[in-house]
Amino acid sequence: MANNPFLSDAAANAAANAVCALCNGGTIEVRSGAQPANANQAASGTLLVTLTFAATAYGAAAAGVATANAIGSANAVATGTAAWFRAKTSGGGAVYDGSVGTSGADLNLSSVSLTTGGNVAVTSLTYTQTE
Repeated sequence: MANNPFLSDAAANAAANAVCALCNGGTIEVRSGAQPANANQAASGTLLVTLTFAATAYGAAAAGVATANAIGSANAVATGTAAWFRAKTSGGGAVYDGSVGTSGADLNLSSVSLTTGGNVAVTSLTYTQTE
């Protein structure tokens, strides 16, 4: 028998809020290269920039989607093309990975072409819990 669960909106919101609370005061590592299969695997690619979540990282989820509160900009520590990110707890533990782009990605930046010392600004970040 297949394992095929589907969540209600209330359950998806609760799950999203729980995951996102782990990011409070944590960081976002933006990297180049191929994204690992899951956030349990070691991070791959070059670390391009580390951004910091607010003390309350996300607003409350609606329909399973949580939007990050304001994330300050930071300067890139390496040159490369941003391809994926890893959200981490304040203690440095992996929470989840996602896509990076300039629009339509989990994490949207003003540009994915990063240069050492260049300012990196977040335009939006969302976490989506599948229902």
